[in-house]
Amino acid sequence: MKWKKINYLLLVILVISYSGNLPSEKYWSKCKEIEEEIKAPEFPNKVFKITDFGAIGDNKTLNTYAINKAIDSCSKTGGGIVEIPEGIFITGAIHMQDNVNLHISDNAILKFSTNTDDYLPEVITRWEGVDCYNYSPLIYAYKKKNIAITGKGILDGQGSNNAWWPWKAIKNFGWREGMPSQLDKTERPQLLKYAIDKIDIEKRIFGKNHYLRPQFINFYLCKNILIQDVTIINSPFWVIHPLLSENITVKGVKINSTGPNNDGCDPESSKNILIENCIFNTGDDCIAIKSGRNNDGRKWNTPSENIIIRNCKMHDGHGGVVIGSEITGGCQNVFVENCEMNSPKLDRAIRIKTNNNRGGIIENLFVQNIKIGVVDEAILRITCNYEKAEGEGKYFPVVRNIYISNITCEKAKYAIFIDGIEGHDCVYNINISDSKLNGIEKENNITFARDINLVNVFINDKKQ
Repeated sequence: MKWKKINYLLLVILVISYSGNLPSEKYWSKCKEIEEEIKAPEFPNKVFKITDFGAIGDNKTLNTYAINKAIDSCSKTGGGIVEIPEGIFITGAIHMQDNVNLHISDNAILKFSTNTDDYLPEVITRWEGVDCYNYSPLIYAYKKKNIAITGKGILDGQGSNNAWWPWKAIKNFGWREGMPSQLDKTERPQLLKYAIDKIDIEKRIFGKNHYLRPQFINFYLCKNILIQDVTIINSPFWVIHPLLSENITVKGVKINSTGPNNDGCDPESSKNILIENCIFNTGDDCIAIKSGRNNDGRKWNTPSENIIIRNCKMHDGHGGVVIGSEITGGCQNVFVENCEMNSPKLDRAIRIKTNNNRGGIIENLFVQNIKIGVVDEAILRITCNYEKAEGEGKYFPVVRNIYISNITCEKAKYAIFIDGIEGHDCVYNINISDSKLNGIEKENNITFARDINLVNVFINDKKQ
């Protein structure tokens, strides 16, 4: 009988420890464990200058062949540093190889051609969560290990209202009636239909004579990645896109890219990731965690997990830290701390977006010590009705175990805006604690969600 009482007491303690009303310190210890697993790659101290391979930094010579030759030579001789020296070097697609650190020196600009033929032949990739062959990303790697992009120089994708961006089919980005775009029936709609119909990837050929913009950096099925200190501007599409990759460090990177769908960093179906000391000024989400879209996401069934985001600054963008919307494979164990978010053109601070055809489980998001100046819409925005669900809409998502603490805010329309799905238990165990949220214009808007716990939270100086 004595043991039964002890077991009952232990059960009570366990239940309390998992309730949303108490701090989540034990989860943050998991963050430390994840960080210990993330190791930046190291490289031999051998330097391969691209100028020794024929590159000319005169802002007019196309150096694609010389740069890729330097990368190949570096890799084949055991690895090292491929140096982009001072100057303005024009290039087409760069394909990384094992054990290569592409180093962009001070006062160096690597400027990417706007001639679409410079990104052929097509390569296997994933576009908005759907598998396909498309134009090569500007910097690309497939099944490589120990790769890096470092240095304090500039990577310029030359996206503008005259190149790449008009394909979005928005007049503000240079599109005019009669111009081709991703909305043509043979483009984005066709790609999405391929996925719905489960057409083999080898038959999903885009690229030449098509209008799906390439990512700036796409590392696909790679291990041991470092991107550090570079400034990245004017991307055609998503900026940094690790895909089905692991052991990734993005550190000290500055992204200033305000074109359409210019997400800053989008880890997709990837794990063990550290994003720190970065600055984001983007045309879409600053950081957006993804894991595939609908049928293709279910086919791979690979979550994004074990992600640490800290000491970053978010300016313009649709969201500061976002999960979704292509999140079918799920997402777990995301830790966000010590970040600053502030811009009237930053729509939300923390956002989760999905729908009833994405499906997937989003769980274990931990956010602490976030300083928010101004955001346009909401501090926390969760929607399970993002876009109209494609197909039958029978794959209901789950969003749970969200812990947010020590948040300050000066201005936003909403503190919390959550819309689940009527009749389905999609959103629950959402916890906010020890936060002071001021300048809030409207009442919390929460529908079809449960277990929303506010502990020591003040909205406009009123305790909730």
